[in-house]
Amino acid sequence: MNVPCSLNDDIDLLRSLRAGDEGAFVTLVRRHNRSMLLIARSFVPNYAVAEEVVQDTWMAVVHGISKFEGRSSLKSWMIGILVNRARSTGAREHRCMPVASDQATVAASRFDEGAWWISPPQPFTLDVEDRLSAQELLQTIRSSLDTLPASQRQVVTLRDVEGLDSKEVCELLEISEGNQRILLYRARSRLRKAVESRLRKAVEADCGGL
Repeated sequence: MNVPCSLNDDIDLLRSLRAGDEGAFVTLVRRHNRSMLLIARSFVPNYAVAEEVVQDTWMAVVHGISKFEGRSSLKSWMIGILVNRARSTGAREHRCMPVASDQATVAASRFDEGAWWISPPQPFTLDVEDRLSAQELLQTIRSSLDTLPASQRQVVTLRDVEGLDSKEVCELLEISEGNQRILLYRARSRLRKAVESRLRKAVEADCGGL
């Protein structure tokens, strides 16, 4: 999980970084390294390659911090560097890999003839904590992220994990607003389906133990 930070934190940290404060760099890495690894992983085939991309990004941050003009937040600037490197690395790694087909996110059998839900998705409630531990839920989401098509994984990671707004995501990934919305909807649908399935299994296990 990222360490929360305010705009003032970023300003103070930036000032220290430009002054060559090694402690400030350590703070920056602790604050963003995990999420940067997750973003990089959405572009490349495995975590080993993602780690290389993140390492390369940190080197670029160190060498480029003096040229940062503050037109965006420090976080957005770093993610921009990361995405550029991850995209080029991912393209190289995937050059010979087949492209997966984009199947329907939700089975047609879940709708009636009027395209209404036969059994609407149940909202997530506090019952989740009774059936799944936070760690189990996190593992389910992480595993499901890895199964998403790359474009969906990239959008949902930047929007829902990093908290970037739609405009920033569109600029970083060079996609239209409409395309971004579709990719985000499909990614969220698949992740929700995975969580629903995990919850169903947990309920069945509880009932079987009665």
